[in-house]
Amino acid sequence: MQMQLLFSFFGNFDWSRVYSEAALSAYSIVSLACPSAAQAVPWRSLVRPTAWHQAYSWMRCRNFTAFNVELGDRKMQYWLMKSEPSDASIDDVLASPNQTIPWYGVRNYQARNFMRDLMRIGDGVLFYHSSCAEPGIAGIAEVASVAFPDSTQFDRGGKYYDPKATPENPRWMMVDVRAVKKTQLMSLAFLREEPELAEMQILRRGNRLSITRVEVGEWRWLIRHLKDAS
Repeated sequence: MQMQLLFSFFGNFDWSRVYSEAALSAYSIVSLACPSAAQAVPWRSLVRPTAWHQAYSWMRCRNFTAFNVELGDRKMQYWLMKSEPSDASIDDVLASPNQTIPWYGVRNYQARNFMRDLMRIGDGVLFYHSSCAEPGIAGIAEVASVAFPDSTQFDRGGKYYDPKATPENPRWMMVDVRAVKKTQLMSLAFLREEPELAEMQILRRGNRLSITRVEVGEWRWLIRHLKDAS
């Protein structure tokens, strides 16, 4: 009984957020005290969870239980994330180390807030090819890290440079995304024809977000109908 209560108590904490905020605070202190030293800090390794933490988050995301105690009340979330295939296609991600890439370059505040405040390790992702000859869902992926500062905001020679961003006060965040599998392309035209997807955020008039929510019913319908790439 005591063990059950202990797991119940600690299971109510969002350890992904606790870990991320602690890492951000530590990095900010180092940046203020010694900026040159901060540049040498392996930032990504700081904000990425340990293997134990990843396993714990994986269980929480799927509403697993331990010793008959729910590890958390957070439900699994689902997202559609757009990527230009000329920049990073589903094939590029599958060919990357650990089939994982950082989702850099987001410069919309709402999309940034999704990554910073809402995404958790294990959340489902529809990998969407955009700004190409035939846009559509090209694969299935998952969120693979907590949010951490997007390094491209500090690159003075890059197209994503933000002069208002500093290492001690970064404006833009990103997460790692791991590809699960490539699927046959489900085109935007096909999505528009399906009544079950009529309320899908990406299909709403005027939507230009590169990251949008996907409802549970939409996700389940899409997973049933997405076919593996041949």
